[in-house]
Amino acid sequence: MAGNEWINGYLEAILDTGATAIEENKPTPVNVTDRGNFNPTKYFVEEVVTGVDETDLHRTWIKVVATRNTRERSSRLENMCWRIWHLTRKKKQLELDDFQRLANWRWEREQGRKDVTEDMSEDLSEGEKGDGVGEVGVDSPRKKFQRNFSNIEVWSDNKKEKKLYIVLISLHGLVRGENMELGRDSDTGGQTKYVVELARALAKMPGVYRVDLFTRQVSSPEVDWSYGEPTEMLTMGSEDMDGADLGESSGAYIVRIPFGPRDKYLPKELLWPHVQEFVDGALGHILNMSKALGEQIGGGQPVWPYVIHGHYADAGDAAALLSGALNVPMVLTGHSLGRNKLEQLLKQGRQSKEDINSTYRIMRRIEAEELSLDTAELVITSTKQEIEEQWGLYDGFDVKLEKVLRARARRGVNCHGRFMPRMAVIPPGMDFSNVEVQEDNIEAEGELSGLTNSESPKALPAIWSEVMRFLTNPHKPMILALSRPDPKKNITTLVKAFGECRLLQELANLTLIMGNRDDIDEMSAGSANVLTTVLKLVDTYDLYGQVAFPKHHKQSDVPDIYRLAAKTKGVFVNPAFIEPFGLTLIEAAAHGLPMVATKNGGPVDIHQALNNGLLVDPHDQQAIADALLKLVSEKNLWVECRRNGWRNIHLFSWPEHCRTYLTRVASCRMRHPQWQTDSSADDLAAEESLNDSLKDVQDMSLRLSIDGERTSINESLEVAAVGENPNVQDRVKLVMSKMKRQEKGARDSKVDGIRPTDNILSKYPMLRRRRKLIVVAVDSYDINGAPEKKMIHTIQNLFKAIKLDAQNAKLTGFAVSTAMPISELTEFLLSGNIKVNDFDALICSSGSEVYYPEDSGKPCLDPDYASHIDYRWGSDGLKKTIWKLMNTSVGYAESVAVIEEDAKSSNSHCLSYLIKDPSKAKKVDDMRQKLRIRGLRCHLMYCRNSTRMLAIPLLASRSQALRYLFVRWRLNVGSMYVILGETGDTDYEELITGTHKTIILKGVVEKGSEDLLRTAGSYLRDDVVPKDSQLVAKVNGDATAEEIANTLKQVSIAGM
Repeated sequence: MAGNEWINGYLEAILDTGATAIEENKPTPVNVTDRGNFNPTKYFVEEVVTGVDETDLHRTWIKVVATRNTRERSSRLENMCWRIWHLTRKKKQLELDDFQRLANWRWEREQGRKDVTEDMSEDLSEGEKGDGVGEVGVDSPRKKFQRNFSNIEVWSDNKKEKKLYIVLISLHGLVRGENMELGRDSDTGGQTKYVVELARALAKMPGVYRVDLFTRQVSSPEVDWSYGEPTEMLTMGSEDMDGADLGESSGAYIVRIPFGPRDKYLPKELLWPHVQEFVDGALGHILNMSKALGEQIGGGQPVWPYVIHGHYADAGDAAALLSGALNVPMVLTGHSLGRNKLEQLLKQGRQSKEDINSTYRIMRRIEAEELSLDTAELVITSTKQEIEEQWGLYDGFDVKLEKVLRARARRGVNCHGRFMPRMAVIPPGMDFSNVEVQEDNIEAEGELSGLTNSESPKALPAIWSEVMRFLTNPHKPMILALSRPDPKKNITTLVKAFGECRLLQELANLTLIMGNRDDIDEMSAGSANVLTTVLKLVDTYDLYGQVAFPKHHKQSDVPDIYRLAAKTKGVFVNPAFIEPFGLTLIEAAAHGLPMVATKNGGPVDIHQALNNGLLVDPHDQQAIADALLKLVSEKNLWVECRRNGWRNIHLFSWPEHCRTYLTRVASCRMRHPQWQTDSSADDLAAEESLNDSLKDVQDMSLRLSIDGERTSINESLEVAAVGENPNVQDRVKLVMSKMKRQEKGARDSKVDGIRPTDNILSKYPMLRRRRKLIVVAVDSYDINGAPEKKMIHTIQNLFKAIKLDAQNAKLTGFAVSTAMPISELTEFLLSGNIKVNDFDALICSSGSEVYYPEDSGKPCLDPDYASHIDYRWGSDGLKKTIWKLMNTSVGYAESVAVIEEDAKSSNSHCLSYLIKDPSKAKKVDDMRQKLRIRGLRCHLMYCRNSTRMLAIPLLASRSQALRYLFVRWRLNVGSMYVILGETGDTDYEELITGTHKTIILKGVVEKGSEDLLRTAGSYLRDDVVPKDSQLVAKVNGDATAEEIANTLKQVSIAGM
């Protein structure tokens, strides 16, 4: 326990630095936009708060009060001491709150497991026994891989006829193929290098035709011009392809999509409101590329992505939406996880959860990770520890429940709509092309001496000179640590271990490669604290001439740094408190360096595979020193570890990684858009000059016949061209008879007079030829949830506004997007003398159904949309669980029913409930958590002025329905105009963001359902909706048609 004089010394130092920034109530969070400079006051306060018992602080305060005099300095010291004492007490309260929060979460998880057990009538322990626990183990290319996964065909060279299109996404940081600026900031690090090398490696695999790596386009004076280039080629296609197979689009590419402010480089914490804008931009590129690949290798049919792979939470969020829009499988790699970071920050006790959220946008990140778990077919991790200790913290993943569901699925037993993503441990690969294999000769002493004495200026890499200038005797074995100066990397403990072991100092040097820096004062607070402490420790232990810490190095210097350490018979050390994986350990092993690494996290799996060093407790300073001393002093052990590393390093090569990756992805349930298109028909339909008499005949070419034949557009044109040919009528009758047989087999709709058939003769081409689409999504309802007449007036005004420009009116279509079912919507429109066929599309039940009107005025259900959104829809399990969760609340009697089923508004992909008492209804956040814990995935929302609750498929929504229209009919989302009120249903925020234009009508909607969206402590609206967007405009709800038309023009110009 520290003494009072020691505390007083800290307090005096705080006063010397000027402690004006210390707040009485809470610590000042770091502003992510400023990135922060080194703050000595904060440094001293944190040292006191974390290192001193509150009784010592209180004793110091009493002493200061008793001995104070009239001097201002003593008064300030008293005030400062009281404030720090207050912060220490608050830290204890934060720790207590965190403990209570975790206890509540664990209770909820156990309750969820009990509910699942009851529903499935099977005890969890029995389910675990029925499945092999070993399947959660590491997927390595060793023989055990084939043993554990004998039912999975391993990806091999005979797959080269596949010609796959793979999409990778990594949004934040600066991504380019050459001269990567790794370490430039916290967003441009190991993940950046990993995704670029993964894209290159996948493109060289047999069976992979093209790989697109999506990232953000940054055209800012802050960064190099290369980050503003739309595309960058990384590599040509697979080496196994012959000249005929190497098409103009094959290979790996970086594709940069503009989103967010065009002239600013934003940290990842500020990208969240712009993610949907990226999704729309990426969707446009994928559709164009799918069509181009279809012409090259797909026989005229689009080549859809084989998989969409998101890296980190932001890309996972985007990949989930793209996966839903395209109906293709999604894969996720977390890299680092938000819940794990939140737990660590809360344990430190320096910031409340609210402060952490405002600094790191941590709750928005966690929700993105939860959505990614909901959507992903496969989650790739680097280590088993990541699965059990990190993903296990999430509502959407339970190791025990995942095993049970997998076992039931194998036995063909009903899981009642419950799903869990599959986890696969696939260690990252490494590019060994820059590795020089050195002679395995322990007697090769003097090797480094010979090189350093060489007269050739090219004999010595520049970085060697930069390192060796710090060292009195650079020929001693080098202990090398390479990491950012982050407190989590535990560099200071390493320096202490070296400084307090005299024998280790005599035998070796210590080299610390801690990123790049110009001025410590310009670094972030955390990095500056670490560097300052390291420099003080070097001085304290008098380690001058024995420790190297160069200020700068390039990424291309890293292999040379490893080579230098290997030539001195040195050791690589990673003493991090927790290391998610440890790619540097693999790099070091490839260059012949044994390792000493933390026993927490990924190094355990790496050591198990390579067996090339020792694992230590990162908190045990003496253990670190002993392990380093053992490897440096025992040459035979050093050689054995070196040989083991080289012998097993191929397990971490990129070809092995990609082979395992493709094998696991191939085992996912493959899906893609089910409709078939005729490229010629699509092209001709887009031409305004197409004769009206051909519309109906052309549309028939889109339909598959009952026996699998397809009428091509060429045949349709021939029918129109023959004129009076008597065979024409016969051919038309033949086509019509086939379509009638299709109609006969279609499923019946619950709504009378609505035929769910694809026999829509004229509206489909009209929708495809639209240049603009006005989407009315105004949620104006009375207290009973009935639509208000103001919506009729709004629609009529919009019709008038568009008709003011006759030329533009021909190219502009209308759609309505609502929570009402189709029967209620049509009745409401007719009450205002609005015809159903005034619209090109009707999105009903909050995006669970899409209709197109026939000429007769009857709406026809789009059957393709139902299959498009069916992913992970489990209505049977949802119905029972939602009823139980909503009608049994703490503090209320079980007999009090909060909801009742609304069968009239329900359909096959929508469960509708009437809210009897909105004050007792659980919020969306709370319900979503409880459903995820129970393995149920859906999109839950409150609508119609909080009088209804709807549960629809996970990736169905009104905003996703707009993307479906883009994918299905090539009507770009950027050409859509969404009309909203100032509030709305709980999916309201999703309709504001994206590349479409948004018009907000003021005063039209008095009350929405958004109060039931989020619980206290959740992410904020600003994390979803951009504060200032040129794509959003406002106009009074009672505006004239001319005013509305002008607003549409203004937002069109602003969005260009």
